Amino acid sequence: MRVPSPKRPPAPAAEAHPTTLIGSVQRAMRLLEAVAARQHGAPAKQLARDAGLALPTAYHLLRTLTHEGYLHRDKGLFFLGEAAERLSSSGAQQKRRSTVSDVLAHWRDIIGAPVYYAVYREGEIEVMCVADSPGNPAVEEWADFRETGHAHAVGQCLLSQLGEEARSDHLDRYPVQAITPYTVRDEQALSWRLNRIGRMEPVVERQEYALGTVCAALPLTLGTTAATMAISLPSHQSDRLLPAARQLQDEIGRLLGTLALSISI
Repeated sequence: MRVPSPKRPPAPAAEAHPTTLIGSVQRAMRLLEAVAARQHGAPAKQLARDAGLALPTAYHLLRTLTHEGYLHRDKGLFFLGEAAERLSSSGAQQKRRSTVSDVLAHWRDIIGAPVYYAVYREGEIEVMCVADSPGNPAVEEWADFRETGHAHAVGQCLLSQLGEEARSDHLDRYPVQAITPYTVRDEQALSWRLNRIGRMEPVVERQEYALGTVCAALPLTLGTTAATMAISLPSHQSDRLLPAARQLQDEIGRLLGTLALSISI
């Protein structure tokens, strides 16, 4: 007697047409690429030909992409919209951030110390990127870097680049206070120190922010934005601090153009 073959269970509804949604996305992406290739815009018929789509399909996708802001239409021509521009800007930003991370990691390895990149933006100290390793760990942020700029080399370097009014505003919001026995004691002493820093000279701080750690920061000339690169070392290696800072300064000089592009990250 012939035994009937077991019936296969019906495919779940979501798998009935596994390529439907992917195909729609592919067609939409081809249309976006076609629009991007037409700097002066193009009509629907031209874009359909460029993307290899049937005209009704192209019309439908163009309407959808326009509604979502990825395209805009002007006098029958389609152009990239604000949503597409934001995607492009975000991708460029990520690429710049990745470039800076790679550069800092390279310097960390050849100098043998954690490397920090920070800027002063809209009244705040922002540490944008840190490259460290298990063998060369970064300083632990045990007290908010933004509020303790007077105590660490990064903050002192950034504050030294500010005008008198901007610096006073910052110190009014974040007053000088001792956080270790070595921290500068008051605003007057801090101002005296900052005013004595030579142009392009490393700013050195020894255990003022974290006990057992010494730091050096170098000012960066990036338009009107105050920026800095810095390194830190255990205090028992303090004799390495200035030579390492000079080595970092040499490396910065070689790649300053790359760093300038990263200022918007």
